[in-house]
Amino acid sequence: MLKSKSKIIYHGDRQIPLLVEKGEDGFYVVECPVLKGCYTQGKTIDEALTNIREVIELILEEKENRIILKNYKPVEFSLHTITV
Repeated sequence: MLKSKSKIIYHGDRQIPLLVEKGEDGFYVVECPVLKGCYTQGKTIDEALTNIREVIELILEEKENRIILKNYKPVEFSLHTITV
């Protein structure tokens, strides 16, 4: 069973949505649905969020991701779940 939480971090003055899931193994997996290839994990939420900040810095070295971030202007962000 995975537990999901939504977080938002800031890059400069930009808000970037993050999805945080706790897996059965106890690790937290964090991904940014806006940037390509942007995900990591950690033993704690704090460790996972520290790791994702490092990943974001690396990801933004790619021109394609800098353009995505530059053009990303959300009005609202929400996370919903359904049971299937």
